[in-house]
Amino acid sequence: MNNLYEQSIELHRKNGGKLELKSKVPLLNKEDLSLAYTPGVAGVCLAIADDKELASVYTLKKNTVAIVSDGTAILGLGDLGPLAAIPVMEGKAAIFKEFGGVDAFPICLDTKDTEEIIRAVKLIAPVFGGINLEDISAPRCFEIEERLRKELNIPVMHDDQWGAATVTLSALINALKIIGINKSEAVVVLSGVGAAGVATGRLLHTYGITNTIFCDSKGIINSKRDNLNKEKIELLKGSTISEKDGDLAVAVKNANIFIGLSKPNVLTVEMVKSMASKPVIFALANPSPEITPELAHEAGAYVVATGRSDYPNQINNSLVFPGAFKAMLDNKIPQFENKIFITIAEALAQVVENPTPERIIPSMFDAGVKDAVYNAVSSLK
Repeated sequence: MNNLYEQSIELHRKNGGKLELKSKVPLLNKEDLSLAYTPGVAGVCLAIADDKELASVYTLKKNTVAIVSDGTAILGLGDLGPLAAIPVMEGKAAIFKEFGGVDAFPICLDTKDTEEIIRAVKLIAPVFGGINLEDISAPRCFEIEERLRKELNIPVMHDDQWGAATVTLSALINALKIIGINKSEAVVVLSGVGAAGVATGRLLHTYGITNTIFCDSKGIINSKRDNLNKEKIELLKGSTISEKDGDLAVAVKNANIFIGLSKPNVLTVEMVKSMASKPVIFALANPSPEITPELAHEAGAYVVATGRSDYPNQINNSLVFPGAFKAMLDNKIPQFENKIFITIAEALAQVVENPTPERIIPSMFDAGVKDAVYNAVSSLK
């Protein structure tokens, strides 16, 4: 890992970051300048002033997304601040362009205040066609996304929530096919109820997977516990399985599926052995999973997925957000909602024509991924 870090540092040092801006039009003479800038641009300004919708025709707003972060939940590294968030947001912008043809720009805010973040995004929103919230810690991320969706007229998505949830559901659809269990019968244990965990739970329930048990650092979430936040109460109410009391070891006993969105090494070999036959393990903590694939398979896991690229079945948000935002912008779909994410999950699952335990989800480099996501969202316009 240290060698990889050193290579990445050298890449960033050599290039001074990963992004640059380029003009789409030539500026070779006075005529070029008079069309792109003054006096000709005044006509464009007046046209937009008369009809604000034309901003999405005549300007970069048509195809541009702001990637907004406060740097409080960076890639499993935690709160490193807005400056340390820039490399991640640059990388996200590069992925937007390469895999979706979307122009995206990092906006790293030097505040953790919910109201300040909401206000800042609203103030810069006129330039952008969409807002991708990124690496903002829970529970603030829930209110920030909810408020911005209500108060802006452009699509807003917190990718740590819905990108993670959508790809997880997609992989789970194929995993259930492989082990031969109907979604209404599957018992799912989800460890970690932060941004990704809450969104995944919500999406599972909307999809019809409701035999769910949720665990946080204090153990199984149930109605006996005090001081549950509204998101945990919502997930508890959405579950149709009989409540349990205890720790993760109690939760996973006889369960079909474990989804980890928590921290390294919380799932043991003994816990996997206590699960139902053909257990499915999604150990998605990054960079170190809840259990290594080697140990999971040793314990009898039938299907294993992680968030890492060096193992089969990488659960990667990048499968979702480039094509999803591109379709939202092109089709002028006003806002993200759960049915969009479920449609994307189903489309991604179908990209894998013959799922196997080693292949339940496509790679972001696979042909057909971009079109599958784009077409799925476009079908809902």
